[in-house]
Amino acid sequence: MANTTSARKATRKIARRTAINKTRRSTMRGSLKKVEEAIASGDRKAAEAAFKAAEPVIMRSAQQGVVHKNNASRKVSRLAHRIAKLGK
Repeated sequence: MANTTSARKATRKIARRTAINKTRRSTMRGSLKKVEEAIASGDRKAAEAAFKAAEPVIMRSAQQGVVHKNNASRKVSRLAHRIAKLGK
């Protein structure tokens, strides 16, 4: 248990930040899941539409510190590659 006033305040701040980050992370994962499902169904148009909606969400979560920017870029790149392969 935190003893000092500053430690108690830090604990409160961490709790608030954790709740915000959980929401942002789940939003990102939800958008990723929609793209994955569209790719699995083999529907290129649906996959492209889902990807177009998911890309800003993923990159925004990187800007906000939920995931590392390289991690976000890697996710976007791999999804784009998989969607490109659907057309072939």
